[in-house]
Amino acid sequence: MLRYLTAGESHGKALTAIIEGLPAGLELDVQRINEKLRRRQGGYGRGGRMDIESDHVEFIAGLRGAVTLGSPLALVISNRDWEHWQETMHPLQRQNEVKRAVTGPRPGHADLAGGIKYRHKDLRNVLERASARETAARVAVGAVAQELLGAFGIKVQGQVVAVGSVKVEAPVGIVDAGLLYGSPFYCPDPQAAEGMKALIDEARRRGDTLGGVFQVVAEGVPPGLGSHVHWDRRLDGRLAQAVMSIPAVKGVEIGLGFASAVLPGSQAHDAIDYLAGRGFCRRTNRAGGLEGGITNGENLVIRGAMKPIPTLLSPLDSVDVASKERTRAAVERSDVCAVPAAAVVAEAAVAWVLAAALLEKFGGDHLEETLQNYRNYLEYVQNW
Repeated sequence: MLRYLTAGESHGKALTAIIEGLPAGLELDVQRINEKLRRRQGGYGRGGRMDIESDHVEFIAGLRGAVTLGSPLALVISNRDWEHWQETMHPLQRQNEVKRAVTGPRPGHADLAGGIKYRHKDLRNVLERASARETAARVAVGAVAQELLGAFGIKVQGQVVAVGSVKVEAPVGIVDAGLLYGSPFYCPDPQAAEGMKALIDEARRRGDTLGGVFQVVAEGVPPGLGSHVHWDRRLDGRLAQAVMSIPAVKGVEIGLGFASAVLPGSQAHDAIDYLAGRGFCRRTNRAGGLEGGITNGENLVIRGAMKPIPTLLSPLDSVDVASKERTRAAVERSDVCAVPAAAVVAEAAVAWVLAAALLEKFGGDHLEETLQNYRNYLEYVQNW
């Protein structure tokens, strides 16, 4: 079983992760993994934290000569800002005076609910872990999953398809990387990106924030990943949970998604065809590559709706948790828009779920064993 855990606070010493279940024999391209971390930090509308950090991953266990050993893979992403926060965030040093305490919870954040749940009157104890800074570790973990998927010819790409009211006609496949990342919006439509920029600039002037929509496309996914037999083995449910767990995501859809609710059945489903050399396939892809919780061999298409970031330079009303007096919400360093970054995080999240499903189906303690099982299965599918 492929699984991982992350640990670390936003202004702590580092983010860490341990991955268990990777087969031996997988060569990792660390430069490619670091490039995905760089993309997460990029995107138009990011805040001052991105000027401080320069994320890169350090592998400290489970890897030798850039090749996995089959043992747990451990990685670290250091926080450069730690040097300015050691006195406040030191894990062992007791404080006679609490520094940089947060008592004005921010609407839309975990501050108040987390403070009540874990009995923290200093809400920094909540926001440090609830911060989207944690997604840097998720991107590194997902990038490792993409290294595995790449060995099977599976590609995964996150794309921005809306910021605020500016939307693009979403493609149904992976687009040229030069086109996509040539814009700080990671958007397949450069003209629409100009409209997105204008919206973000206006929101910044107002001290406001913007959300949007991203989509993740996966090509080369074989039919048969996931299952219909139990609720927790349905791949659509697992993918939706992974994307929904990204901070600020408030909605997820697969394929036509919400649009299918207003269509007649004749326009909502995909007619089945059979082509020599390919086998069974669909004439359209309204289902987004999933039927009954199982991949059907078409491109996987999943989208997430990201709300505007709730940390505002012109903060909303709140109540101080210590004095119970009305106040303004605390202001932490934040972004105006992070939809491009969320697209990178979602790409990693989807890659992880696909990698886990692939290993569940094909097994193997070494990559060559898994590949052999995979090749046998593809031959079976083609001749079914």
